[in-house]
Amino acid sequence: MIDVKICADSWDVLQQDAQSIREQVFIQEQHIAAADEWDAEDAISLHFVVYADGKAIATARLLQNNSVGRVAVLKSQRSLGVGKLLMQYIIDYAQPQREFLKLSSQVQAMPFYAGLGFKAEGEEYLDCGIPHRTMRLLLR
Repeated sequence: MIDVKICADSWDVLQQDAQSIREQVFIQEQHIAAADEWDAEDAISLHFVVYADGKAIATARLLQNNSVGRVAVLKSQRSLGVGKLLMQYIIDYAQPQREFLKLSSQVQAMPFYAGLGFKAEGEEYLDCGIPHRTMRLLLR
């Protein structure tokens, strides 16, 4: 595992780094339309950015409704444990104050979230043309 630092703060503080990662992962790599990527939730969510050697390498956000979203790790940093470290940080952050976390997982990422204790709910659906499924983690 690489040595990383995780910052949690507002969109105003972390926007530049979080936006860069999301542009690379979702817009360029997964071909999601920019209009679908950016929404009003950014301004009112808590954002997380993982840094390695001062460079932003992963991001996610925690919405007021307990949803974790926009989880993204730069392609060059995948399979190094960065995503797991980020998600565990968010789980640990949320546990004292929230009863559960939920997320909309791309179907191909479901085993990753299941490994963190998330359980699938409901039927598969398309979001921006990509198959997704809702997953939930009880914290208490």
